[in-house]
Amino acid sequence: MPKIVTLPGDGIGPEVTAAAVQVLREVAPDLQFEEHAIGGGAYEAHGDPFPQRTRDALADADAVLLGTVGGAQNSPWNSLPRPLRPESGLLALRKALGCYANLRPVRVQPGLEHLSPLKPELARGVDILIVRELLGGVYFDGDRKLDGDTAYNTMRYTTPEVERVAKMAFWAAEQRKGRVTSVDKANVLEVSELWRRDVQALRDREYRSIHLNHEYVDSVAMLIVSDPSRYDVIVTENLFGDILSDLAAVIPGSLGLMPSASLGDGAGLFEPIHGSAPDIAGKGVANPAAAIMSAAMLLRHGLKRSDAANSIERAVALALREEPTRDLGGKADTKTFTNAVLEAMGTPVG
Repeated sequence: MPKIVTLPGDGIGPEVTAAAVQVLREVAPDLQFEEHAIGGGAYEAHGDPFPQRTRDALADADAVLLGTVGGAQNSPWNSLPRPLRPESGLLALRKALGCYANLRPVRVQPGLEHLSPLKPELARGVDILIVRELLGGVYFDGDRKLDGDTAYNTMRYTTPEVERVAKMAFWAAEQRKGRVTSVDKANVLEVSELWRRDVQALRDREYRSIHLNHEYVDSVAMLIVSDPSRYDVIVTENLFGDILSDLAAVIPGSLGLMPSASLGDGAGLFEPIHGSAPDIAGKGVANPAAAIMSAAMLLRHGLKRSDAANSIERAVALALREEPTRDLGGKADTKTFTNAVLEAMGTPVG
C-alpha cells in the first residue's frame, strides 16, 4: 500500500490539500495517507518549521503532497531568524528529499483560452514544461551574509549539478516535441557560462536527437508571454526558474492553475506553486485546481499511474469550463469546484 505523506502547511494549504486528497482517495483507494506539519504552523507547534517527526515520516514515504508554506508579508514569522522562518522549512524539505529538478507545466487546455489574459491566438495550444534546478544557486549556497550596510549571496554550480537537471529536461523533451531551451545569462555571469557549456556538451554526447537552443533570461521573460508557443521544454537554474515559472503562470490565467513536481533521488514532492494567500485562508474560496493537478502529477511521476493522472486532468479541465473559481471570474468555491472534479470523474457527490 503506497504511503503518501501530506504536509498541508499554512494559509490555504490545508484547504487545497484536503481537496487533492479527496480526489486521490476516489481515483486510488489503496493509498495510505499520513499528515505532518511544516512551515509557520510547525514552528508555532514544535519550534521548528521542519520538525524531526516530519523528517522521520519521509523515510518510508512513496510520495509527498505539500500545500503551502508562509504567511503574509507582515507576518511575525518574517522577523524570526532565517533558519526558523517557514520558507527555510521548505528549502530543508527539498534538500532532505534530494529533489533537484522541479517540473512546472504551463498548459492552456482546449476551450479554456478565454481564461488567459493573453489574446486567444497567443494562448491557444500553449504547452510548456519548465524544468527548474532546485537544490543549487543562490538559494542554497552557504557563502552569504548580511552585515550592516553590506550583503551578498553567491550563485554557484558544478558540472554534476547542471548535468543531472539537464538530463531530466532532455528526458522530458523526448516524451514531448523534442525541443529544449536552456536559459542563462552567459553574457554576464561566469556561472552561466558553465551552465551553457555543460548543457550543450551533454546534449552533444547523449541526446543528439534533441533540438537545443540557448537564450538569455531577460529575453525569455519577454518572449514567454509574447510568443509562448515557441517553447516546449525550458531548463534553467534555481533563481531564474523561480521567476520565469511564476511569470508563466499568467498564461493559463492564474497561479491557481499551476501544479508542480519536484523529483530527484528519493520520494517526489508535489505541490501547487501558489502562495499561502492568508487573506482568504479559512474562507473556503481558494482555487484547489493546482493542488488537485499536483496530485495527478504525484500519480504519474511518483507512482507511475498515468491512466489515473490523465483521468484527474481531464476532470479538472471539464470542471474549469463548467464551474470556474472566483479567481478565474467564476463563482465556484473550494468545495463546489472539488465536487465538480469528482462528478466529472464519474463519482457521485452527495
